[in-house]
Amino acid sequence: MNRRTFVHRASITAAGFGILRNIEACAPAGGPAAAPPAPTILPGTLAELRDRYFLFHLDKNPVTSTYLGGDGYSPVLATANTRLRDFRQPSINAEVKFYRDLRASVDKIPPAALTTRERADQQLMLAQLGFLIHQMAELRHYQRALDTYVAEPFRGVDWQIQQMIELPGGMLGTQDDWQQVVTRTLSIPAYLEIAKTNLLAGKKAAIIPDRRMVQRDGINGSKANSEYFRTTLGKNAQQFIGLRPFAATMMAQILGSGAAAANAWDQFAAFLSQTYDLNETVDRYAAGEHEYEWRVQNILRDPRTAAELYEYGAAQVALYTARIVDVAHEFSNTAKMNLPFGNDIDNYASVKKVMDFLSKDSPKNDDQLFKWYRDAGSRAVAYGREHNLFDIPATYRLDVVPTPPVLQSTIDAAYYPAPPFKKSGVGRFYLTPTNNDPDALKLNNFASVADTAIHEGFPGHDWHFKYMNEHADQISNIRWLTPGAVEDSSSMWSDSMATEGWGLYSEELMAEPVPDHKYGFYSPGEYLYELQGQLLRAVRIRVDVGIHTGRMSFDQAIDYFTEHVLFTPGARDRAAGDPAARAAFDSATRAIYRYSKWPTQAITYNLGKNAIIELREACRVKTGPTFSAKKFHEHFMSQGQIPVAFIKDGFLEECVPQA
Repeated sequence: MNRRTFVHRASITAAGFGILRNIEACAPAGGPAAAPPAPTILPGTLAELRDRYFLFHLDKNPVTSTYLGGDGYSPVLATANTRLRDFRQPSINAEVKFYRDLRASVDKIPPAALTTRERADQQLMLAQLGFLIHQMAELRHYQRALDTYVAEPFRGVDWQIQQMIELPGGMLGTQDDWQQVVTRTLSIPAYLEIAKTNLLAGKKAAIIPDRRMVQRDGINGSKANSEYFRTTLGKNAQQFIGLRPFAATMMAQILGSGAAAANAWDQFAAFLSQTYDLNETVDRYAAGEHEYEWRVQNILRDPRTAAELYEYGAAQVALYTARIVDVAHEFSNTAKMNLPFGNDIDNYASVKKVMDFLSKDSPKNDDQLFKWYRDAGSRAVAYGREHNLFDIPATYRLDVVPTPPVLQSTIDAAYYPAPPFKKSGVGRFYLTPTNNDPDALKLNNFASVADTAIHEGFPGHDWHFKYMNEHADQISNIRWLTPGAVEDSSSMWSDSMATEGWGLYSEELMAEPVPDHKYGFYSPGEYLYELQGQLLRAVRIRVDVGIHTGRMSFDQAIDYFTEHVLFTPGARDRAAGDPAARAAFDSATRAIYRYSKWPTQAITYNLGKNAIIELREACRVKTGPTFSAKKFHEHFMSQGQIPVAFIKDGFLEECVPQA
């Protein structure tokens, strides 16, 4: 990664950053204006406007800046790690004003005057700005974004620690690094007071979070945050600071700021309990058909309607169900299980019996589960080297660590990358412990591990982000952005089309047949779970469209999930007396809850994967006999976190036969 390129580019725009601060100083107080003023056209080329926007957005979203390592990008962002987002109304108004001005300015630039990559950036920038304006000025999402308020402070601190410089003896960070942690932690009580003000305004305006979010992310998440800041942060800091000269003074500050934050989280949990009715029966999670289609067509750039996507989801479910039935039938014969296949009832029951058979080889405890994941990652890397899938450095490594408690209500397994603009920090593959629950451990049996390890590790997210980081000088800054938030209900999710699409694509890539291996990297049992992973992402299309457009209720989505992903029909009815059904029901409930608060995120896996496949095949046709899948993959990864729809035309222009 050519870091000097980024620093130089940032320094060019830093002088203009004061202009952006003046915009905020002139912002009107109060709520969003009913009739916004005509936008001001800002001077500058697309590159200059893009860089101005990037700096402004990271300054306004300091946790996103921490995630990307913004302080390594520009001195303008040097203090970002000490702050949390300013959600006060004047600040929101100033952001909207600037984004409207910027959108008008970017829209006036003729595409013919731009390079191929700049044209893609122009369209991406317009989509990002349109989303931000829509979210803040039209939806006023910050008046109900409860999971954002709960997740951001923890993630800001966690990512700060994640990217600190590693020192001998297992220590992390400098005195200045830890002082930034203290300063950010001290800002939490005031941050939560602003959150209360916004949430009360939202309640008054009937912009109310769903009761499930209030309980799970709000109350439960606040309690987890309280425990983290009161206890866990201090324990981790003690370990990472060690006995260095500043240890005593710094630990006193960390414990003091942590205690103040914990008290604020306790008060926030109590506020939520008093403010919202947890027993109400109204569902408030649905985005609505118009909003859902707006997101699909303007952000993901997929032209289909909700009705078309709903039927597409059903077709994808049928496709992968049929493949699973075929592989399960073959496995049954090989293992001499002699199970019946031929109709839907027998097929589902027999697939479930094959999976029950495989689940017998489940980990004894969480320690063994984590070892299996690490071993599967190592096997995948060795396979990649053996088959020359990519150029893999000898120093490549993958970490698998327990999911932090505050995120466990949503995540089973997830990947968080190292910051692209800093040299310090490593990517983290988060895996949620089962707390040694036997039935939950069965859902993580040996055959099921490889597919997830590939998606989150190699050649999925870990490899993808490491490759992008190494080639970051080819990727424009806005292609790293996650507008709205990194990962919560405020997020835009356009980046998921590339990143989650690549993760799912990687699962299929590793299944391509090679000599003496019908299922590529996978054993037959592992391949069955790879197909289940594909089926899961197909089911997500059906249920995500369904719950957000009124085609499915929350409970119907859970039942559809337990039947079509876990092959456990009627799990809800049997959950009280059947531990296995209970585990399936709980897993489905967590999944549907996640989809309910993140509209369109769930569909990006399948849509993104198929977009990559379509791009690859179009490139193969254009390139002819000289097509190289390895070169295609490297060229695609060097595009950054941008949906295929934005880059397709330019990408295919660069697909030319090799001499």
